[in-house]
Amino acid sequence: MKRNIAILGSTGSIGTQALDVVREHPGQFEIYALTANNNIDLLIKQAREFQPEVVVIACEEKYNQLEDALHDLPVKVWAGSEAIAQVVESQPIDMVLTAMVGYSGLKPTINAIKAGKAIALANKETLVVAGELITGLAIENKVPVLPVDSEHSAIFQCLNGERSPIEKIILTASGGPFLNHSLKQLQKVTKKEALNHPNWDMGAKVTIDSASLMNKGLEMIEAKWLFDVSPDQIEVVVHPQSIIHSMVQFEDSSIIAQLGLPDMHLPIQYALGYPARLKSNFERLDFFKLKTMTFEKPDTERFRNLSFAFEAAKAKGNMPCIMNAANEIAVAAFLQDKIGFLEMSDVIEKTMQKTAFVQVPTYDDYVQTDIEARYIAQEFIK
Repeated sequence: MKRNIAILGSTGSIGTQALDVVREHPGQFEIYALTANNNIDLLIKQAREFQPEVVVIACEEKYNQLEDALHDLPVKVWAGSEAIAQVVESQPIDMVLTAMVGYSGLKPTINAIKAGKAIALANKETLVVAGELITGLAIENKVPVLPVDSEHSAIFQCLNGERSPIEKIILTASGGPFLNHSLKQLQKVTKKEALNHPNWDMGAKVTIDSASLMNKGLEMIEAKWLFDVSPDQIEVVVHPQSIIHSMVQFEDSSIIAQLGLPDMHLPIQYALGYPARLKSNFERLDFFKLKTMTFEKPDTERFRNLSFAFEAAKAKGNMPCIMNAANEIAVAAFLQDKIGFLEMSDVIEKTMQKTAFVQVPTYDDYVQTDIEARYIAQEFIK
């Protein structure tokens, strides 16, 4: 029986690669819903190929254009962020792949969990912002949350069948394009240089986060919630070759690692097909061509965002939400050439210091915190 899937963010890097997986396994999956933020041309193309039940464009101004383009197909056309949050509740959906970028993925994920849908989670900010709320809802509604990030997929695979307690999670990081840059060099890096990741093909926001090591900080917080460990049990190791995707160390000192070439199709397919491993034509790792694998400690003096993430995780409450909001504003400003690469960290640090802290936040607190932190971050950029 085919698994009905809704892909939130189908025109982004993860969404398009997920559709590659669906193409490879037409007997396994059916696309029920596709959503996009703004890329209407690609959404139209995807809708014509997969003919889902529903397509949703977040940008409401593009509703008429989308409806006109698909008027000859038996496809429902919706628009707006509320429509995205509602479509995930549709009864036929078995799994929701949350591939939206940033805070925008939080409400649809909450609605999908409450509706009892399995979650393939590629939107790390959902757990960063509201990890306690999300994990509690998943337990309450008996909903599996399957990680799609390559690192968390690796950890999940390492733990599959294990009953021994985790001593430590070893989260690998490529180090991004500026691994060996000095502080002086980092002051002058350009947007174009920051978007040129050495190993992975990702969207602009995630690529900038990778260059600043914020991505690894967000992944650390996500791992804390996914695998029920403390920040002190998570170690970040820079591994520029991106062959080992992450590792788990157990109490007997044994370490289990998951290896593979840097290709997001693999963790996406693993999540969509779980618990089965689906056959693939992905390129295989050839150890005879692998010249070397190296490991080093991350430098949190040059890449301060990683230390901010550990601080936020240990502070708990709404502090990770504050940090995430400030980072989204800072990255957008960097991409618009309003601030320099190192200034992103300054904006995040100041916003974390100034935004009101809430020790035990509700969903409404998270919403208000996100608004407040974004405003404060914008003011610092001005």
